[in-house]
Amino acid sequence: MDNAVFFPSLLTMAVVTYLIRMLPLAVCRHRSENRFFQSFLHYVPYAVLGAMTFPAVFTCTGDPVSSLCGLAAGFALGWTGKGLLSVALAACAAAYLASLIL
Repeated sequence: MDNAVFFPSLLTMAVVTYLIRMLPLAVCRHRSENRFFQSFLHYVPYAVLGAMTFPAVFTCTGDPVSSLCGLAAGFALGWTGKGLLSVALAACAAAYLASLIL
């Protein structure tokens, strides 16, 4: 990429990123008391994380069957209230074992 294109693009991305983060702080000076809005903002990080990671669950192993085995193991342990680390390790182990068997 040419420097004549790279640096203006970099500057534009930096300004846009800064504006997106700065404008809500400048516009909204007081804390919102709306319960719906507060509960909406509370769940946004979880929804974004789920939207980013869930599609990758089906393609991470290259085999949909082993991916579904890992998903089932993770879902079962998560449903029973296990911790995040144990759920993640069990899901990885189940997907790995399923890929070895299949």
